[in-house]
Amino acid sequence: QELIDIKMLQCKRVINEVLETVDFVAPNDRVVFRTCERERERVVFQMGSADAERALAVAKLVESDVAGIDINMGCPKEYSTKASMGAALLSDPDKIESILTTLVKGICKPVTCKIRILPSVEDTVNLVKRIEKTGIAAIAVHGRKKEERPQHPVHCDVIKAISEAVSIPVIANGGSHDFIKEYADIETFQKATAASSVMVARAAMWNPSVFRKEGFCPLKDVMQDYIKYAVRYDNHYTNTKYCLCQMLREQLETTQGKKLHAAQSTQEICEAFEMGDFYEETTAIFEAKKTSLETKVQDEDDQTEDPDVIKMAVRFDKREYPPQITPKMYLLEWCRKEKHPQPVYETVQRPLDRLFCSVVTVAERKYRSTLWDKSKKLAEQAAAIVCLRTLGVPEGKLCEGENHLINKRKRGDQEPLISRDHGEDLAEPSHKKANFIEETSDMNVPKM
Repeated sequence: QELIDIKMLQCKRVINEVLETVDFVAPNDRVVFRTCERERERVVFQMGSADAERALAVAKLVESDVAGIDINMGCPKEYSTKASMGAALLSDPDKIESILTTLVKGICKPVTCKIRILPSVEDTVNLVKRIEKTGIAAIAVHGRKKEERPQHPVHCDVIKAISEAVSIPVIANGGSHDFIKEYADIETFQKATAASSVMVARAAMWNPSVFRKEGFCPLKDVMQDYIKYAVRYDNHYTNTKYCLCQMLREQLETTQGKKLHAAQSTQEICEAFEMGDFYEETTAIFEAKKTSLETKVQDEDDQTEDPDVIKMAVRFDKREYPPQITPKMYLLEWCRKEKHPQPVYETVQRPLDRLFCSVVTVAERKYRSTLWDKSKKLAEQAAAIVCLRTLGVPEGKLCEGENHLINKRKRGDQEPLISRDHGEDLAEPSHKKANFIEETSDMNVPKM
């Protein structure tokens, strides 16, 4: 399926050492796109986009992990066309040309696109000729118009006219309903369209072994193999369930189909197919691997730990402090009062679990919490608490009584410490050091 450019641009590229995959992870920790070394020279990344610069940014983000980039210009669904993507692009040849030309010039991997046919053969051929001039490597043509659906006949004659009009490879699409029921039908569809190759979607979802020259594998074996991949690569259970329902089709009313329909987790899907033992064994292997990696990281931390750093096991809980008052503010105030340089925070992110730890330097001494936090800000607050408690200085907690920083804010006789709009420390030093491991190693792993 296509992935939307805006969503991909929010993602961070993460090396998942447990699964041995490359993950593109959204800010909410959901994996938007996952691939692996075995796929790197095979999988083409299909993107939904209506903007050349956004498309290029996403292509650069993923190009080292995929075989090519494809722009979807054929999706007729409302979510796509409303955003001027998919089939909506067919009525804007200038934008098509801009997106494809930008990608061809901007990345090293092959660029392709997929279109639907226009109301007239002549208009379709003219559009494809214009697309060909952008320098793309191939074009996929779904032989239906924007308003047509799978039950409508596929227009092989239009795909054939395109194949004969251009020199780049043409990939024929849309034959699952009318033509492709088994492997031999793929060749029949290719001949009918004079295309270089064939793209198969629904027939492949119904039974992926449609690509097998020797004929179909038993559906039970195909589904079990698919489930093994889904568990091995921690596929989201809703996607796994959808794909299995596509394979079962008319068997959805059987006992097994009903169990699948009721499943609410990968484990329940496995149990519906009598693969519960496989699920338990595989997840146990992953847990053991994760524990081993965590131990290795901890050992490395211990070996590289600065013995001069003062440590405590503390965490920052904002519920224990007045609104918009933090330990960092108290530490900054103390440094000013004692005429020390401003605190300097050095923050790192641990690759395995993507947690943060911060070391604060105050008066040439270093302080940190031994507990790792889920955000950079929380880690810095924890480091400030360690410093304040070591110095025996108030840290601003509600239980400490009257809060002089709040009184200062009320009087308004000092420089503002709080941004009214964002609740951030305006007086934090601008020279904080950021040392994020993932920027150099890309070895971050989302929690399983």
